[in-house]
Amino acid sequence: MVAREYGQYDGIARGLELVGERWSLLIVRDLLVGPRRYGELAEGLPRIPSNILATRLKELQEAGIIRRAPRSRVIVYELTEYGRELEPVVLALGAWGFKALGEPREAQIITPDAMTIALRTAFRSGVAAELPATAYAARIGGGAGADLLISVDGPALEVVRAEAVPAPGRADLAFATGPGIRRLLSGELAPERAIETGVVEVLHGPGELLGRFASTFHLAA
Repeated sequence: MVAREYGQYDGIARGLELVGERWSLLIVRDLLVGPRRYGELAEGLPRIPSNILATRLKELQEAGIIRRAPRSRVIVYELTEYGRELEPVVLALGAWGFKALGEPREAQIITPDAMTIALRTAFRSGVAAELPATAYAARIGGGAGADLLISVDGPALEVVRAEAVPAPGRADLAFATGPGIRRLLSGELAPERAIETGVVEVLHGPGELLGRFASTFHLAA
């Protein structure tokens, strides 16, 4: 594997040699959500040049972090067992970076895969264990294919992509949001104010359930 070498015999230096190149950890982040075709990875990272994506995938394969696998007559990229060991590292980095996130800059987006990992990072299983099982549907940033079904059952969390916002009956609360959800997750914005100011738009279900969502998912700013 050809990568930047720091010339230090150290685990952190070696880890950075493996995943410290630009875009590498974002590829890992998206693959932590699930296997992805090349085109799906490109779609989820719209600013990555195609040659850089190809290079990073090759480097990560050579490092034993990801592999190519056949799925229903197509080739997908997925994390190896070694690669999946990066999950707590990615979640910890996300929580640390959240503290410095600030307001979104122009043209910054929030993708479904990024939101999925953010929700895993923010999930408070101990709090959720004391609350009724709840299913949320979230439309992230609008557009087709950007919907998530978030199921909380005690300390268990499942976040999956949905073709569209589930109808009433499949989700207790459905809402639309964008990068401003950071203010809700951090506690900077109370749930009722998030609705009043348009940071969160309730699509169906009782808006009061957004308070339960904010209690279940929290990241310190």
